[in-house]
Amino acid sequence: MLRALAAGARRCIRTMSTVTQKPEVVFILGGPGAGKGTLCFYIEARYGYAHLSAGDLLREERAKPSSKYRELIETHIRNGTIVPVEITCSLIDRAMQTSENPHRRFLIDGFPRNQDNLDGWNKVMADKVILKGVIFCDCSQEVCTPRCLNRGASGSGRSDDNEQSLVLRHQTYLKNTMPIIEMYERQGLVYKVNSMRTPEEVFEDVVEYFPKIGW
Repeated sequence: MLRALAAGARRCIRTMSTVTQKPEVVFILGGPGAGKGTLCFYIEARYGYAHLSAGDLLREERAKPSSKYRELIETHIRNGTIVPVEITCSLIDRAMQTSENPHRRFLIDGFPRNQDNLDGWNKVMADKVILKGVIFCDCSQEVCTPRCLNRGASGSGRSDDNEQSLVLRHQTYLKNTMPIIEMYERQGLVYKVNSMRTPEEVFEDVVEYFPKIGW
């Protein structure tokens, strides 16, 4: 009887620990068309992380007839500019809270994209999660742009997969996101991959990094 109670107590403690542990986060950053989403697919399958795309969360919110942010999000996406951080952080937080991922490990793809994103994240989310690292998908504009155009031509449904938006998006990336990547690099948190290669080759590099990132 006592052994059974003790075993039950241990199970309860393990369950409470699982429920209360902070989510573990890896940011996936790179330019438009750098292969962030594809890389997340491979990591998710191998390491049990849940993939949260900031862009997908915003597009899903934009598609909701009841959302008060619909027009604001659409305007930013179409113009290649960055949606206010309060909206993006709230969507990411909600997605993590409602996720059924048993490991509470998340790949956050396409965020933070600028200093305002970073400040908002640090204010609202930094104490709620454990940041494990940043995977930087390094890819030239010459490679990224055709990828996005091909994606648009194949029916991606993304209003920003067009030449005009892509020019603005890449300029935004260089001006606003690269400084964030460089800041994390100075902190020793960046794991850089050459994402101009095939997805399989890129993932091989990530596999070598994961013992350092932890899983």
